[in-house]
Amino acid sequence: MSNLNNAMNAPVEPTVISEVVGRVGCITLNRPKALNALSLEMVRLLTQALLDFKDNAQVLAVLVRGQGKEGPFGHFCAGGDIRFFHQAALAGDSSLADFFTAEYALNHLIHTYTKPYIAFMDGVVMGGGMGISQGASVRVVTDKTQMAMPETHIGLFPDVGGGYFLSRCPGRIGEYLGLTGQKINGPQAIQAGLADGLIEVQRLPMLWKTLLSTPFESGEAVERWVQSQFTKLESLPFPNKAEIDKYFALPTPLEIGLALEQDNSEWAQHSLASLNKASPLMVHVVLAQIRKARNMGLADDLRMERDLVHHCFHLRESSETVEGIRALAVDKDHHPKWAHAKLSDVAATEWPVFFESPWTPDTHPLRHLS
Repeated sequence: MSNLNNAMNAPVEPTVISEVVGRVGCITLNRPKALNALSLEMVRLLTQALLDFKDNAQVLAVLVRGQGKEGPFGHFCAGGDIRFFHQAALAGDSSLADFFTAEYALNHLIHTYTKPYIAFMDGVVMGGGMGISQGASVRVVTDKTQMAMPETHIGLFPDVGGGYFLSRCPGRIGEYLGLTGQKINGPQAIQAGLADGLIEVQRLPMLWKTLLSTPFESGEAVERWVQSQFTKLESLPFPNKAEIDKYFALPTPLEIGLALEQDNSEWAQHSLASLNKASPLMVHVVLAQIRKARNMGLADDLRMERDLVHHCFHLRESSETVEGIRALAVDKDHHPKWAHAKLSDVAATEWPVFFESPWTPDTHPLRHLS
């Protein structure tokens, strides 16, 4: 009985730990069992920490990392809490809408932050984890990084500013990653323009300690010191970049699929298999999203994504996203029943509806972003 009492009286660990040490503000995402998947509470805590650090003259720069099961680092963030998305969507819970509004506002805050913000993207970095790292002034990957925007496989789209940062990858890498959900490693993330440098995992604890104990004179000095720790890598092109640029520049998902089908290489067949696992409807949405975002600023892209995510969830039972999450994370049968069997079944009138805003410019939940 005493063990049970002890467990009940044990202090609840905060899901985000923020503190000022030396001249830096430190943020640790602290939900290791869930690979630091973001809850609404975590989004709010992160936002508050960044606002506090912004106004604190002692803080020259902000560092962000994830907590792994074995200790600090290990995994950065596996995205948003998709089980919560599923429950809230079916229940018609308004906190789902609050989550996306708060999360996208946080993404904007990070991209426009006035102090250096340095993200240590070790282990899994997906979805929402990309949203809180891609706006960083220094994006650090490791030899253990596994990065992806795999949303099409759960009937969603690469949100959190995904349209903005994927569309700015070299060539058509953004379309390739957004449509197939392909996982990439640290060096590939650098080649894709989604990271700035690599530091091996075993060096991170000492590096973090040094950042906390060094009397830096400016935020730029903090950034320069982190950049000086990068491992020298060969400057190689992203794997299969010529094929990616050729196939993923084609006008429609159908043409992309057919081109991959006609290429017998292992890469093309693997890419095709990933594309065919995704929601056919959302593949159409995502291709349009990334291409529209190429000519948009960040604030407009986030407003567009807020419109898209509204359409993804408001259908409840007949939502592709609710079905995709059910198959992956709830029933775990890995057999989503998509609204369409294949890319060619999606009518040309179906996907543009996602881009129609349910709000006027004056009532849009992200109207304040500039």
